[in-house]
Amino acid sequence: MKLEVDDMCFACGRSNPIGLKLQFQFDGEDYITTFDVQPEHQGWAGIVHGGLLATALDEAMARLLWEKEINAITGRLEVRYHEPVEIGDSLQIRGRITRRRPPIVETAAEATNPEGALVAEASAVSMQV
Repeated sequence: MKLEVDDMCFACGRSNPIGLKLQFQFDGEDYITTFDVQPEHQGWAGIVHGGLLATALDEAMARLLWEKEINAITGRLEVRYHEPVEIGDSLQIRGRITRRRPPIVETAAEATNPEGALVAEASAVSMQV
């Protein structure tokens, strides 16, 4: 299976009109982005939808593998939410590779709020294809 990017990815695609349009950069071995939580990202009144936060965390890990030329897809994703994220918050999302045993790659990601508090964290097991 060959994985391809066509700029319509919901999380990072610049051409997706309803996407998150996350832009990433490296900070050492970590891969980081900013997720600016907008009203359309709401779940409960005034709070980001947990699934969208999970999407941002997953993207930080999956796209990192893409950038490292590791052709892999998420096989398992586990997310732990620590505190609600309010609409209008700007989160820093940071992903990293934690273990590599081809064809398995393990990754981790975290989201922190503007005060630096951990609001959510994730781990994933991806499989090279």
